[in-house]
Amino acid sequence: MKDNRPVNIDLTTFKWPLPALTSILHRISGVVIFAGVALLLYLLQLSLESAAGFAEVAALLDNILIKFLSWSVLAALLFHLIAGIKHLLMDMGIGESLAGGVLAAKLTLVFAFIAMIAAGFWLW
Repeated sequence: MKDNRPVNIDLTTFKWPLPALTSILHRISGVVIFAGVALLLYLLQLSLESAAGFAEVAALLDNILIKFLSWSVLAALLFHLIAGIKHLLMDMGIGESLAGGVLAAKLTLVFAFIAMIAAGFWLW
């Protein structure tokens, strides 16, 4: 039997729903956190070795690239935390409808954006 349904393989033309995008970003932020922990643990280990190591970490954190990487890990952690709270609320039955899911996704993005900007001001 021939299937006459259209096949759309071009993902650039597919319109992703906002809850799906926040779910994908939640997974990506988890990967960024996992990879970023290596950087943060290295900086912690170096800073705890000696006073010279601490001074080296302080000098490294003046580097714009290291500061940006640190902010990126912190931003991923904040987004992951806020999206995780959204998932916990949905597990309790709050916002399980389509409208509730879209609203929760919007609130997640807004709160995460505010938290990331605040973290940027705190870090710089």
